[in-house]
Amino acid sequence: MYHKLQYISQGNTIEEQLYNIHQALDAGCDWVQMRFKNQTAKDTFALAEAVKFLCEEYLANFIVNDNLYLAQQIAADGVHLGLTDMKIEEARAILGSTKIIGGTANTFEDIENHVKNGCDYIGLGPFRFTSTKEKLSPILGLSGYFDILEKMKKNKIEIPVYAIGGIDLKDISPLMETRIHGIAVSGMITNSDQKKKLIQQLNEKLYANVIV
Repeated sequence: MYHKLQYISQGNTIEEQLYNIHQALDAGCDWVQMRFKNQTAKDTFALAEAVKFLCEEYLANFIVNDNLYLAQQIAADGVHLGLTDMKIEEARAILGSTKIIGGTANTFEDIENHVKNGCDYIGLGPFRFTSTKEKLSPILGLSGYFDILEKMKKNKIEIPVYAIGGIDLKDISPLMETRIHGIAVSGMITNSDQKKKLIQQLNEKLYANVIV
């Protein structure tokens, strides 16, 4: 079963990234997607090695954003691919069946393709405008999630879907009503000065209706 809360890392330097990731793990986050754009291969590798060590220490899942060969090289738990990155089926052929492959989606058709090609989970968004990402896809809003998840149900497509993009604490309960699996957030956790309390609140809302 995949955790319902994913933290997408932030920071312009190795030090900032490591600090933010360590803080998120320490506060109880158990799924980290390392997102370190437009950096040298040397710095990205150095960060990935350190994050892998941290995630092992905290028994957290470690996913590399975009960079499949890096994920393979350091034996991360998996990779997350954007709509313009390597195709899911190519990634699956390279990584094999035991690694996690996540895919970004903005429409029902994106999800259909990802599932057909062997994707493990979907990052569906954006929920609302977010400054974290350049080249933002059309904003879905709550109604967009309802529509897409309803189409998935009708077509008997089952895959964990994570909402992403500018999500706030107050959005989680209504979002969970759309039948998404969980959420992927970055700024909300990075910028919080009470991370432990926030992650506890997030998990309470995310797991509110789960029968254990």
